[in-house]
Amino acid sequence: MQIATTQHDTVLVLAIAGSVDSLSADALTQRFAEAIDQGAVHLVADFAQVSYTSSAGLRALLGTVKRCRLGGGDLRLAALQPPVARVLEIAGFTSILNIFADVPDAVASFGGAA
Repeated sequence: MQIATTQHDTVLVLAIAGSVDSLSADALTQRFAEAIDQGAVHLVADFAQVSYTSSAGLRALLGTVKRCRLGGGDLRLAALQPPVARVLEIAGFTSILNIFADVPDAVASFGGAA
């Protein structure tokens, strides 16, 4: 798994490539935590290049969204591939997380924060 970050005003976009599973979820959690610790609470996870996520990946997302919301922000997902979207739907995460068709829509959803 690889993660590239780009800043869009106050929104930090993390473009993730590869699988988010038990081998990589800790690294993803750590990258999210580092961003939050540096004051970034408006996060967008770009999943355009993620083909698979396991329950470990779901835990990483859930922990991150909780931390962001406690800090007055949010974690938003963008560009989910159908298999990943299906896993999120089955797990009930589509009612917890804000999901957008693409990164520009996710960034714009922060409104005045962006």
